[in-house]
Amino acid sequence: MSEPVRTRLQVDVRRQQLLELGLELFGNQTYDELSIDEIARRAGVSKGLLYHYFPSKRAFYVASVQEAARELLEATDIDEHGTGPEPDPAGARVALRAFLDYVCRRRVAYAFLLRGGIGTDPEVAEIIESTRQTLVDRLLSRLSRFGARAHDPATRLRLRGWLGYLEASSLDWAEHQELDLESFLELLLQMATHVFASVLHPVDP
Repeated sequence: MSEPVRTRLQVDVRRQQLLELGLELFGNQTYDELSIDEIARRAGVSKGLLYHYFPSKRAFYVASVQEAARELLEATDIDEHGTGPEPDPAGARVALRAFLDYVCRRRVAYAFLLRGGIGTDPEVAEIIESTRQTLVDRLLSRLSRFGARAHDPATRLRLRGWLGYLEASSLDWAEHQELDLESFLELLLQMATHVFASVLHPVDP
């Protein structure tokens, strides 16, 4: 009775191992530079086994993008804003530190998610856009507890702009390391404070 469970576990572990390799390979080389033969060689498996898990190189690439997105959303699902009249600055610090810890730990995967792509592949673009929308929706949901106008387009645009800044600055920081982690964290907190204040206390045009 235990054999099917053990076999399923082995399949899941192997697939996860391949996805880990995909994040590394596609994060350091372009899609066109990598062949199925090279991927199989680096994985230490036959092409047939690789095709058993992923029917094509593109399918492997898309699955790797999905895995990078899953990791990012899981690592940053931190809700420490508190329940008072305003978001708790300490909670924002905890959330941003978790994000930076992820960027430090998984720099290649993070850069791959945001910078990778097969031209204008619609499936890859949809994964990236869905990930961004999930992050914005989380902020909308949490800030609405403090009076944010969740359905106001201006609110969404402010948060989308914050996310764009966070992505661009963290990628630059991870690549150049011109600030130490604590200094960069403080910079992000300053920006977040201004953005969240504009969301919670908007000045109507």
